[in-house]
Amino acid sequence: MFKLLILLLYLGLNRYLVVSEPNIPVVITTWWFSNSTVKAWEVLKEGGSALDAIEQGASVCEVQQCDGTVGYGGSPDENSETTLDALIMDGKTMNVGAVGALRRIKSAISVARHVLEHTKHSFLAGELATQFAVQMGFKEESLSTSESKQLWLKWHNQNHCQPNFWTSVKPDPSKYCGPYHQIKKNEDMRPEVQMIVDKYNHDTIGMVAVDSNGDVAAGTSTNGAKYKIPGRVGDSPIPGAGAYADNEVGGAAATGDGDIMLRFLPSFLAVEEMRRGASPTEAAQTAVKRIAAHYPDFMGAVIALTKTGQYGAACHGIPSFPYVIQDKTRNIFEVITIKC
Repeated sequence: MFKLLILLLYLGLNRYLVVSEPNIPVVITTWWFSNSTVKAWEVLKEGGSALDAIEQGASVCEVQQCDGTVGYGGSPDENSETTLDALIMDGKTMNVGAVGALRRIKSAISVARHVLEHTKHSFLAGELATQFAVQMGFKEESLSTSESKQLWLKWHNQNHCQPNFWTSVKPDPSKYCGPYHQIKKNEDMRPEVQMIVDKYNHDTIGMVAVDSNGDVAAGTSTNGAKYKIPGRVGDSPIPGAGAYADNEVGGAAATGDGDIMLRFLPSFLAVEEMRRGASPTEAAQTAVKRIAAHYPDFMGAVIALTKTGQYGAACHGIPSFPYVIQDKTRNIFEVITIKC
């Protein structure tokens, strides 16, 4: 009888000790950027690192100008120039490389990788980030195209610089182009501009990957918000905002209204929620709800991935949000669309 009790006790405890095989390698990508996901997966399935997968996957979108919101030739600023932001984070070392307002260099995610690997810094910005890129062997070239120039001309000449991101200035930014000059806030309390997030203005590609060694990496690349004030940097290249990775937990990435989302570090929050035991979907929902509690009209989404390959997403302010997943359980990538 005693031996039977011991056996039953062992069997009862043993079922809690069974750990399912991790679903790795795996990559998850915001929106429907399947070509980037496929490239990242090709790296991972051949035994490549998560960092390489993120860099090479995001590079595909930069070259293909995904939806006009990633890479050169999209989202001109008020001066008609396209500038780029990018981030790559190594969850094994917790090291980061990022660039903001990068000018005249097409490969923003690769420049960010060089910041990570060839400097003791984490973030370089503007014209001097371009100078660094040139030193690293990158080619300077215009990021404008005939399409981006036409887009800017219509905005400036036909639409009288509407929409724009100015407030408490004169002349009235809701009616006229600049240059602008500050006025007292009580003279003009124009509401904060909300970025419209749709297929052609969602601000970024975000990616998270776990490789065969269990190493986690995350990254972003974007050309920012259309008609932004020159020098603007959104959430995409900011660690914890645009993306975050930690080998102990997993990673997350965000997309949408970057000027608002960066204030809440949604990617960091999602990872910390997973650390506390939340599922990826629950973690993403918590991050999104935190923002919505203060800005109920914001538009955006968060994707999350655990170190063992569980994944999920949450969104707000848009009808639906697609993301792409590729792992060893699928013959091809899968686009998953969630309602917001």
